[in-house]
Amino acid sequence: MFTTVIGTIVFVADVIIRIFAVIYVPQNRKPQTAMAWLLAIFLIPYAGILLFLLIGSTRLPRRRRNKQLEINRYILETTEGMDDVVRDHSFPSWLNPIVELNRTLGSMPLVGGNNAKLYTEYSESLAAMTEALGEARKFVHVEFYIIAWDQTTTPFFNAMEAAVRRGVTVRVLLDHVASLRSPHYGRTIRKLRRIGVTWRLMLPVQPLRGKYQRPDLRNHRKLLIIDGVAAFTGSQNMIDRSYNKRGNRRRGLQWKDLMVRFEGPVAAGINALFVTDWYSETNELLTREATPVPEEKRENAMDAQVVPSGPGFALENNLRLFNALVYSAQERVIITSPYFVPDDSMLYAITNAAYRGLDVQLFVSEIGDQPVVFHAQRSYYEALLRAGVRIWLYRAPTVLHAKHFTIDDDVAVVGSSNMDMRSFSLNFEISVMMHGGDIVRRLRDVEQSYREQSTELFLEHWLERSLFVKVLDNTARLTATVQ
Repeated sequence: MFTTVIGTIVFVADVIIRIFAVIYVPQNRKPQTAMAWLLAIFLIPYAGILLFLLIGSTRLPRRRRNKQLEINRYILETTEGMDDVVRDHSFPSWLNPIVELNRTLGSMPLVGGNNAKLYTEYSESLAAMTEALGEARKFVHVEFYIIAWDQTTTPFFNAMEAAVRRGVTVRVLLDHVASLRSPHYGRTIRKLRRIGVTWRLMLPVQPLRGKYQRPDLRNHRKLLIIDGVAAFTGSQNMIDRSYNKRGNRRRGLQWKDLMVRFEGPVAAGINALFVTDWYSETNELLTREATPVPEEKRENAMDAQVVPSGPGFALENNLRLFNALVYSAQERVIITSPYFVPDDSMLYAITNAAYRGLDVQLFVSEIGDQPVVFHAQRSYYEALLRAGVRIWLYRAPTVLHAKHFTIDDDVAVVGSSNMDMRSFSLNFEISVMMHGGDIVRRLRDVEQSYREQSTELFLEHWLERSLFVKVLDNTARLTATVQ
């Protein structure tokens, strides 16, 4: 009798879970994401529903979403009229609607009169950021997904301490979970306390302190702002290029990144993102520190627009930007992304560009540091190759971690965003869209340097991989759609 009752309860619970899943899971979700969740729940109902309740929502707490709306309104009000950019014969007509799209979604204007300096070597970019700290006279804003005090980053920490000693306000934001998972977290926090900076954790997972949201919603941005007039952003974290992990050192893995130093009005836009994130974590609004950018003529100046994205926004700002640019391309699309796991819309945009006869190229790493993502990425190669996309595998043991792409000879985008579903939906990211100057030509040189260190992948070779590897790749792909 007891066994019958238990069996009935289990059966009824199983039916209720499945009915609940069919009704609730597909609401406001992409079909591929909904199908992945439904598959998980129907195959392993109890574990699946538990996982869904734990990480099934990409929405931040209402308090944080309201703060994002408040800061967006502030940015719109204080940047009215800044969209005025010289639109001469070199300004493509298709770019105007994309500028408006970015303004609507992320509030940031397109601004002219900017310069950008590219750093492709890890040590050079770290040295440049360290040197920039010495230029600060009012404030320094530091925000990185991962910050670690190690032998490589010691000069940067020393420069922050020196800035504090000469009266500069230094604020530091670091992602809680990402930095916590990295070696030396405890001593890094102690170091920040000792040198006197004001620091906070981003998106802390501290339920006992009333701070909790879906734990894999992360702030993936990398920013350094000096007095609001110069700013760095890109793909590099503030950590040794081995990420201080034994497994990486054993395999000889070394990260290769791209950082950009911006000067001009766009630096204020990058600072606005720090202001947003600082307000979210501290309730302190730093608008009183806004520094007017001096109007000066810059040689080889370019237009630039900051595009913020993440779960604080109602829509996937970076995905919409990327798709719009790829569909607008007339000649070529060249993409560099360490983690390439596109959703259906991004995959269609890229393969359609290749089917239209455009020169479409993708730079990825030959090896990966995250096995599931690495295998999920590989599952897309066949469709890309069949469409005519050229795929370049950056040779091991270097992990090509740079994140940028170029459209024709007109537009470039750099930032922290990968072309994967995590960056589209779960991570706070920054992208900077640029036009003019010689920025595309300089990125073409960077792309050529990658090409010289890469091996091209061909369809005939790719189809020869074993059945086991194909199954592994496709299984990993399924997990990537569970967002």
